[in-house]
Amino acid sequence: MSLVQVRREGAVCTITLSRPEKLNALSQALEAQLAEALADDAVCSSRAVVLCGAGRAFSAGADIDEFRNATPAGILAYYRELGQVYERFAALPQPSIAAIHGYCLGGGLELALAADFRVADRTALFGLPEVSIGILPSSGGTHRLVRMVGVARAKELMLLRDRFDADEAFRLGIVTEVVDEGRAVERSLEIAAQLAELPPLAVQVAKQAANLMAESSREAGRTIEQLAYAALSQTVEHREATEAFTEKRRKP
Repeated sequence: MSLVQVRREGAVCTITLSRPEKLNALSQALEAQLAEALADDAVCSSRAVVLCGAGRAFSAGADIDEFRNATPAGILAYYRELGQVYERFAALPQPSIAAIHGYCLGGGLELALAADFRVADRTALFGLPEVSIGILPSSGGTHRLVRMVGVARAKELMLLRDRFDADEAFRLGIVTEVVDEGRAVERSLEIAAQLAELPPLAVQVAKQAANLMAESSREAGRTIEQLAYAALSQTVEHREATEAFTEKRRKP
């Protein structure tokens, strides 16, 4: 049974979570197929990736029934294997966009936070309900949320909030853009196409540099910028782009 679908159109690849009868709950089987999809040639050779959910939701979160009787050793084994898929998604060299509609809760929100951009339509509903059932976001969500909104706001969202809508997510800086109902995938594909037109190596290096900045000192950050610039300035990609820009500027 295919729980994850991959579709390539031009330089853009779309990955669809396809367990609609369970609101795309993140079972271990789905996570295993997502890991396979991320290694697919269609994804690896693309210039931008859109992640979305089939049916009425992006993802309602982890399938908690699978962990009901899990031992600590079993849970640690899960994180060493299937649980790494969130980090693999975040580590894609090309930019990624989460197209969000309906429920985006728990592990679903953690997966969306691992994307570079998040586009939500007006039906999107966000939340991190883990603490209410005696656990906490543990697939990178706590760390990413703190970096994104700050410590105090992250505590509020994890401990005091139930759910919040797309407009609130945008105000908090969690969502990149809010669109009309039903347009999240369409708009995400538009952004992906725009990203795909940029010099791919520069895009990848800029993404990696930006990710490093949050954990770097000012001096280390400046060094990363300068080394990246020096390396990119020697590429054929840069020379061709510069020549095309100069030629365009010379035209009357």
